[in-house]
Amino acid sequence: MNALPIEPIEGPLDAVVVVPGSKSITNRALVAAALADGRSVLEGALHADDTAAMVDGLARLGVGIGVDAHTGDLVVQGRGGRLRPGPVELDARLSGTTARFLLPVLALGRGRYHLDGLAPLRRRPMGPSLDALRLLGAVVEEDAEAGRLPVTVVASGLAGGSLRVPGGASSQFASGLLLSAPAMDDDLHLQLAPPVVSRPYLELTVATMKAFGAAVVGDVDTGVTVRATGYRPRRYRVEPDASAAAYFFAAAVICGGRVRVSGLGPISVQGDARFVEVLASMGAEVDHDSEGIEVRAGEALHGVDVDLADLSDTAQTLAVVAVFASSPTRVRGIGFIRDKETDRIAAVVNELRRCGVEAVDHDDGFTVYPGRPVPARIRTYDDHRMAMSFTLLGLRVPGIEITDPGCVAKTFPRFFDVVDGLRRRPTPVAG
Repeated sequence: MNALPIEPIEGPLDAVVVVPGSKSITNRALVAAALADGRSVLEGALHADDTAAMVDGLARLGVGIGVDAHTGDLVVQGRGGRLRPGPVELDARLSGTTARFLLPVLALGRGRYHLDGLAPLRRRPMGPSLDALRLLGAVVEEDAEAGRLPVTVVASGLAGGSLRVPGGASSQFASGLLLSAPAMDDDLHLQLAPPVVSRPYLELTVATMKAFGAAVVGDVDTGVTVRATGYRPRRYRVEPDASAAAYFFAAAVICGGRVRVSGLGPISVQGDARFVEVLASMGAEVDHDSEGIEVRAGEALHGVDVDLADLSDTAQTLAVVAVFASSPTRVRGIGFIRDKETDRIAAVVNELRRCGVEAVDHDDGFTVYPGRPVPARIRTYDDHRMAMSFTLLGLRVPGIEITDPGCVAKTFPRFFDVVDGLRRRPTPVAG
């Protein structure tokens, strides 16, 4: 497998970075706009493999989606919940959000809809979505392994109703049900069985739905009721991706100096924007204003004991930062990330050990002990976040190579260009 050598950076950094739009928001907004009746414009939307999978899936369902040649905005001609009748073949590729958000949407249609994905996505669980759809009266055929893709939805519309779904698995299951609910025949009441993980992603789902005119009452803890009143088309601005920004905030802490990310404000709806609070607790300096967030390396960096259940996509990034702290870092509350693109807990521990750093695998997370990394070729396990987080190690340590660097195209195609831009300070570097 090809590998990309990462050249260390002579700090301190002095950089302004513009990261691409949020994948989480883009794919949620695409579903809402597709189910609205009329034309929506998504400004600042992410253009990457995961969002391309969603665009392709919605287009196969009859939704008109184009790209403004001048602005890059996505223009969506929604169908008001009236999908192209089956049979339709859909491919979610490697995108978990696409698969889990589209499954309930397919049940809104009429006819047979076959949904599949590439091998790594076929390994990811889909059972909670399939079980929920059956409880709502949909017919779902599992075409291979139970609870996994590929599946066929034999659709005749969804009547709504009341559901209780597990809150301890991926929040994407509940988000998919919520996103489709305004187009159901009747209201949907959704309760989450505790514990609830990735709560900010559920709140992000509700916020996006409301932005497109959905009637949503209640909250994640007591239960959410979505009225079957549909969506309204609108012009909608997608925030910069907070998970992507986390890599560059971490770079400032690891390499010294400062990094500012433009466009990510202090009232972001993304839970991963709180990653800067974790860095501050380790000794970094953080400033927010209406134009962005800036992180500066502090005088000392120390380990923390932190629960990342609500910002789990930053766990791998924090693991690399922890290598350079003066004391161990214990990460808790993220046992569910074993079912992401790879077992992210085991992958982090394995690759840190490959670099000569002591790390311990726990049921709910990991512990990283400070160390002096040695040169290593990092396995990325078909996981874009493994590639991006361990690139940070190479900014400080010579001899780090990243295998399969192209996997970053899943959410951040220009990631390595933006990393190289950190060397050309302080000119803004766009992602």
